[in-house]
Amino acid sequence: SMPLFILRRTLLFALMVGAVYTCTLMNHTIWLEKKNCTQCVAVNTTICSGYCYTRDTNLKGSFGRAFLIQRSCVPISLVYRAVFIPGCPQDVGSQLYYPAARCCSCRRCDTRTHHCVKPRPYSYDQCSVKLG
Repeated sequence: SMPLFILRRTLLFALMVGAVYTCTLMNHTIWLEKKNCTQCVAVNTTICSGYCYTRDTNLKGSFGRAFLIQRSCVPISLVYRAVFIPGCPQDVGSQLYYPAARCCSCRRCDTRTHHCVKPRPYSYDQCSVKLG
């Protein structure tokens, strides 16, 4: 029947939209460098990316906070990997550790461990070392 067909299509669409906007692991390339070293290194790692359900309110005070839901796609499990940065003086350790997410979840963002709102003043998408 036609109503059942429409219901099935609507549910299928809702499932597809949910799959597109979920919080999941994603491959990402970052550039790592160390002070006093002449080179930087591009490494592939995993990050958490995607959308989480969030609800804001225009109500003030503690009553309004009861309706506020702010969740971020954050790692719930990290592993730290080592990389060696070339071009470092002998008195500078050339080993650097970077995080790789292993599992992600929509959670309340903890400002003690994550940058929830304010972006970093520097970017990992490029190298600031000037070669040449």
